[in-house]
Amino acid sequence: MTATDPVANLQTLIRCPSVTPAEGGALTALEAMLAPLGFSVDRVKASEEGTPDIENLYARLGKDGPHLMFAGHTDVVPVGDEAAWTHPPFEAQISKGELFGRGAVDMKGGIACFVAAVARHIDKNGPPNGSISFLITGDEEGPAINGTIKLLQWAAERGERWDACLVGEPTNPDRLGDMIKIGRRGSLSGKITVHGVQGHAAYPHLADNPVRGMLQLTQALMDPPFDGGTDDFQPSNLEVTTVDVGNPATNVIPAKASASFNIRFNDSWTVETLRAEILRRLDAAARDGALRPGREPVAYDIVWADRPSHVFLTRNNALIASLSSAVESVSGQSPRLSTTGGTSDARFIKDYCPVVEFGLVGQTMHMVDERVAVADLETLTAIYETFIARWFANAGL
Repeated sequence: MTATDPVANLQTLIRCPSVTPAEGGALTALEAMLAPLGFSVDRVKASEEGTPDIENLYARLGKDGPHLMFAGHTDVVPVGDEAAWTHPPFEAQISKGELFGRGAVDMKGGIACFVAAVARHIDKNGPPNGSISFLITGDEEGPAINGTIKLLQWAAERGERWDACLVGEPTNPDRLGDMIKIGRRGSLSGKITVHGVQGHAAYPHLADNPVRGMLQLTQALMDPPFDGGTDDFQPSNLEVTTVDVGNPATNVIPAKASASFNIRFNDSWTVETLRAEILRRLDAAARDGALRPGREPVAYDIVWADRPSHVFLTRNNALIASLSSAVESVSGQSPRLSTTGGTSDARFIKDYCPVVEFGLVGQTMHMVDERVAVADLETLTAIYETFIARWFANAGL
């Protein structure tokens, strides 16, 4: 195997069954690719009570700046029904121009291509005029507690500093070259519990149905809209994701009802201002007697989920222009600069350096028969190689 071949790199990585939280040999395989290129490699295990231990990898080539980081993850989601796969999920078979396997696009494919791009750059130009590092976690598809956030802390404590980062997540919706992610919406979750009085359904005056109160509260969370969007972000959107009363009986008014929600929010808000607005809505709805005439205000409490994700937007001309021009020159596509989609580990990296995301087409990620076009692997490698050269040329500007 030569590290300059993205297809061989990806096949090697896919054949490591690194389903979260298992390392599965994927980091060992990546270390074997990087060490011959001159990278110093550290394997960092992170732990926290109540969560599985996670193996991570940090590798660096060069000792001076400018310093470009590539970030990603080798862990993958479970395969689901393995019998439903056209080709076994960990054999990395190629059929009709496509490479099949769990992690092909999310995101072992991006890692395989960046390794190949670095190897080609070294073959043609020698080591970069600066430093390149790989920050790779095994905990992106899991709780994200013992992965990127702790690996960044570990590296920073040892004096590592970065000028820019590229995350190799699959950002393209339809064709390679469609989209670069330059930011992400924030994410905030919570759980509301409404407390009522249990009783017989035939005697509602002796009880207080918490479902009525919950309907008032959840309606207030979803309407009116939180905002109309901004120049760089979609409108903030709240979804109620679960509603439960734990009541199997049809003739019993339950004692309590709970509902969980998640809101993806734009730069109109911070976590603090958004929490305040949600509480304002809930308090106003609790006093509304439309569904509970003559009753006291709805009795409720709310528990906020740990570790909300903060909204961010990257504004770094050297990084964005270098990547955009590389994408256009190789693929012929003029990529859209977007902040759509869910969260990624870029939410942690943005606290250390400017970060953008660009990778493969994500249409089959997490699906049965996850796969990538072999031609796209070569194209992405060429984009990454061009980006590396242009970023180092522009980094001093």
